[in-house]
Amino acid sequence: MGISFKDKVVLVTGSTRGIGKGIARAFAQEGAIAVIMGRDASLAERVRDEFIQAGWKAEGYGCDVTNPQNVGEILDKILDKYKSVDILVNNAGIAKDNLLVRMSESDWDEVIRVNLKGMFNCTKVFVKGMLKRRSGRIINISSIIGITGNIGQSNYAASKAGMIGFTKSMAHEVASRGITVNAVAPGYIQTDMTAQLKEEARDEILKAIPLRRFGTADDVAGVCLFLASAQAGYITGETIVVDGGMTI
Repeated sequence: MGISFKDKVVLVTGSTRGIGKGIARAFAQEGAIAVIMGRDASLAERVRDEFIQAGWKAEGYGCDVTNPQNVGEILDKILDKYKSVDILVNNAGIAKDNLLVRMSESDWDEVIRVNLKGMFNCTKVFVKGMLKRRSGRIINISSIIGITGNIGQSNYAASKAGMIGFTKSMAHEVASRGITVNAVAPGYIQTDMTAQLKEEARDEILKAIPLRRFGTADDVAGVCLFLASAQAGYITGETIVVDGGMTI
């Protein structure tokens, strides 16, 4: 993309695989210190090693974003090595789909806790340093499901819509300190989940996408690179949809 993030510390939650890993990789390729974070510490360290072997700078930590104390411990570890976290990408998320009448209370609570409260915990911890420095970028990975809704995903849709509202509110709160807060809402992206779709289901989804293809992690990462760059310094509180035209 040609945008340099040399030695900027970029923390991406839920970055041991999928979209999160793609975002972390994109920043690392542009010279950033990519902080890989996921529940599985060994997997986070494995991705870190993979990045370092590729010649990029990276750190890897196991962390439960629903535990604010755990998130604070990660911040302390980062500050021991680096001065700050310059860019925060809140990507960690889960889905536990079912029709509302069949959805368990635990499945509702867990999706809200990881997707929405996890973002709250991480933002609250990491934004403090940004406020002191009067600079920073926060990018929240929502979903088009938070805009359109979807059958069997009331908990997921509620969490992703909540992320958009949170983004707008935070943008108001921190704008005077030079911090921007934006959201990215991906559509159907090539992941382990979409790879398991039956051919008939894939064909039906593709018919609804004007570009006639699933997105890639790189499609989402490119938007994150832009929003974190100086070129996007006058954009805040926005939600950028990356869905191949599906919600036109």
